[in-house]
Amino acid sequence: MGEEKSAGIVLFRNISNKNEFLLLNYPQGHWDFIKGKVEQNETPHETALRETKEETGISNIEFVDGFEESVEYNFRFKNEDIHKTVVFFLAKTDEKKITLSHEHNDFVWLEYNDALKKTTFRNAKNVLSKANELLLSTS
Repeated sequence: MGEEKSAGIVLFRNISNKNEFLLLNYPQGHWDFIKGKVEQNETPHETALRETKEETGISNIEFVDGFEESVEYNFRFKNEDIHKTVVFFLAKTDEKKITLSHEHNDFVWLEYNDALKKTTFRNAKNVLSKANELLLSTS
């Protein structure tokens, strides 16, 4: 089984004292966070920054200390089973404009409860819940 490591960001912005989270619509149809493969000689934080810039055009982000959540899952690619580990960080932006890459169909900014409903996979819902808990505990 192949191994793949990725990193991503639960990106949020604060509008009128309410947090809105960014979800991306992937070509396979699911809604999830920004993420991508860790490249050679890259730290997970560097990957998360690069992927955010590539997938959304946003480069002005601020990591929230104390948040690092990993998810693991298996998938098939070109007749090979792949075990994937994705580490997610939490980051804030003040940028509103999104320049979506060719890798995604759509995006949406949603408050927590709506984002939780829209997020497709249980592991992503868990990451979102933990991110929201941290934000509520530090506000």
